[in-house]
Amino acid sequence: MKVIPIDFLLERAYCLSRLCRARERVKYWVIILSFAVSAVLTGLLAMPVLAENPNILIITADDLGYNDVGYNGSVIRTPTLDGLANQGVVLSHFYAHPYCSPTRSALMTGNSPLRTGVLRPFGKNSKKSLPLELKTLPEYFREKDYQTYLVGKWHLGHARRSYLPTARGFGHFYGHVTGGIGFWDKVHGGGFDWQRNGSTMREGGYATHLIAKEATVLLSESRDRPFLMFVNFNAPHLPNEAPADTIASYSNIEDLRRRTHAAMVTELDLALQKILQVLRAQGSLENTIIWFMSDNGGLIPGPVPDFRFATIDRKGKPLAEDNPKPQMFIDFVTLNATEGGSDNTPYQRGKGSVWEGGIRVPSFVTWADRIKPGRREDLVTVEDVLPTLLQLAGIGARFSEGMDGTDRSALLFGGDPASRKPYATSGNDGEAYVSMPWKLIKPYNGKAFLFNLAMDPNERLDVAAQEPNKVLKLAALLEAFPRGQPVTGVPGDVDPDFIWDPDFFGGHEDRMPWADIVTD
Repeated sequence: MKVIPIDFLLERAYCLSRLCRARERVKYWVIILSFAVSAVLTGLLAMPVLAENPNILIITADDLGYNDVGYNGSVIRTPTLDGLANQGVVLSHFYAHPYCSPTRSALMTGNSPLRTGVLRPFGKNSKKSLPLELKTLPEYFREKDYQTYLVGKWHLGHARRSYLPTARGFGHFYGHVTGGIGFWDKVHGGGFDWQRNGSTMREGGYATHLIAKEATVLLSESRDRPFLMFVNFNAPHLPNEAPADTIASYSNIEDLRRRTHAAMVTELDLALQKILQVLRAQGSLENTIIWFMSDNGGLIPGPVPDFRFATIDRKGKPLAEDNPKPQMFIDFVTLNATEGGSDNTPYQRGKGSVWEGGIRVPSFVTWADRIKPGRREDLVTVEDVLPTLLQLAGIGARFSEGMDGTDRSALLFGGDPASRKPYATSGNDGEAYVSMPWKLIKPYNGKAFLFNLAMDPNERLDVAAQEPNKVLKLAALLEAFPRGQPVTGVPGDVDPDFIWDPDFFGGHEDRMPWADIVTD
């Protein structure tokens, strides 16, 4: 019998093992690559076939509560909004900010109001604006040859020409630059405020109707290039005003404030219907991304504040006991504390508050057949709008680097979105910091509140005492949140100009129109 050397056998065994391992490695990589290809194909199939240069239509309501739309269970008739919502993605956990100007600053820049410094609404006597060094949403789109329009409310600075919409990226502006106006008289704080591209427009009619008319005319003329259009309704902001027949159609609502508020929302819905009809007629609707939102929680009746802090003169010095008090300011605050007709159910509190009722608002996104209909509970904020639209329009995600907002386009198509950055805000009752599922509310005075929003979205169970370490951690993160120089005041500040000359909405015209007192 032939003897085979052991070293030969070992050599052959080694070679055979290498061959087997090589084959196994090939088999392994084939499996890995097959999974990878499958994942890529699945991802591609899940992604929409994005049209080049989609149109963008952003619609904002003013002081619309969570339960002021039909698709959230309201008795208010909103068939147009309901139809759009059912065709798109309803963002059930969408955060704005407690006031209009802060929300609009976040929408325009992708950054938190804490960072932009726009902490409160711009008053009529304000000489400041959204910081001029900040690039705005329409400026990104103008660089890609979009037509850019703003129809309706601005409220991000009005004292200088460099503050106005046409200086901040919009090619066309029609509406008002201050806060709330009379729906019929177009007066804010004693001055007429209805203009087109910086010129006063003395037009009769209901503001909501005029906004819709201007939008439809512009859209009818926008056939050669893609458009970005903001339609910023002032409805249903105070004053409570609507056509008499629409108010009468809600005779089943006993509270006149709520009845008129409902009529204002319905008029907004009818106005939107007219805009959609134009888009549908010209074949543009299929390639138009529509994003709807309210700018803050709805205004609801609440306790009338203690007016001891209003006893200062125009220089900020204390008034003597026998001096006349600022009755106009007392009337203004009382009006805002009693005349709200909104409904933020099931959430607590409303406009001005950092509780859910002040910041959690109706919102949805629709884009013909490209977006998968449904509801998403994922946290989305107004800061996310800009980076998401940049992604959807193919303008470039690189621009959103450094923004507080996050690209949320994945969840619009049924995918798993990337984790969102924490959210921080400031209101009349404190500051809030949200890092899901936790929400910290830190009043300006008193103890902090802590809620687990996943288990307690209505903020009924304060668990601060059970989670002291979590409170300390979130409070530290809130304190460390990047903050810019305030341009609209900080909590606790007393503005003598506002106290003695408040921003009434509608009423007697006793000064020059706001478009006529702008300086260079």
